[in-house]
Amino acid sequence: MLELDKVKINFDNQSLWVLNIALAVIMFGVALGIKPGDFKRLFKQPKLVLIGVLLQFVLLPLITFLLVLIIQPQPSIALGMMMVAACPGGNISNFMTHLANGNTALSVSLTAFATFIAVFMTPFNFQFYGYLYEPTSLLLKEVQLNPLELLELVVVILGIPLVLGMLFRAKNENLAILISKRLKPLSVLVFVVIVVIAFTNNIDVFNTYAHHVIGIGVLHNFLAILLGFMVARAFKLSYQNQKTLAIETGIQNSGLGLLLIFTFFNGLGGMAIMAAFWGIWHIVSGLVISYYWSYKEKKILEVS
Repeated sequence: MLELDKVKINFDNQSLWVLNIALAVIMFGVALGIKPGDFKRLFKQPKLVLIGVLLQFVLLPLITFLLVLIIQPQPSIALGMMMVAACPGGNISNFMTHLANGNTALSVSLTAFATFIAVFMTPFNFQFYGYLYEPTSLLLKEVQLNPLELLELVVVILGIPLVLGMLFRAKNENLAILISKRLKPLSVLVFVVIVVIAFTNNIDVFNTYAHHVIGIGVLHNFLAILLGFMVARAFKLSYQNQKTLAIETGIQNSGLGLLLIFTFFNGLGGMAIMAAFWGIWHIVSGLVISYYWSYKEKKILEVS
């Protein structure tokens, strides 16, 4: 297992640039769908904002760190878990929340708000927990990660596209909605193609080491979803909001995590495989639980 920390995923500079652009375009597309009213709605319900932020940027990274202490995976896998937990929620959570008959307006608003906060919190959480655990701390020192460079990239990939997208929508709402409808699926498709190519070019690595992350990834994602649901329940939120926060906590922007891994860690094996598996698995788990909640609600309505 020690060799996994030394394995590198082959990903050339040209593909990395395309990945950067694709992720920035996805963020721009997300911003085109955000209205100032989304944030106003959130601040009218400060309790929901605080719980959402608490889950995303405090409890999930903390639970991830505790899980790492308990199971003690390879340092590169542990770093991959910390990277995923440090990223903001993924925008696919909005679709899943709608499917689960959750609070879609809250999901959209929290995704947008979390993405803005992530400009600073993603680098902070990753650095904090990465250096707090000695085995991962040694790996971070080996790659000589520059915190400012990490922050700069997150600002460029998340912050700037979101600001530009919201400004564009404010000036031309109808055109923004039209572009958003076409841009999102196209940019996501390009992103998926790039990741698939990366998989294909490194199929031997994934075949050899993927089994080391599958159980950990499933457990990690299950705990994230359960955490969101139980914390929302503990705060006595409505069942609709419990489902929403469960999905928001369990669906992470693993694409951003992969980009940071390829940029700063040269595709470090355990990290990349962990983030890539999470990116696939959280879609499966999110859709399964969304369909379950949708089916359950439909049955209740039929009985009543």
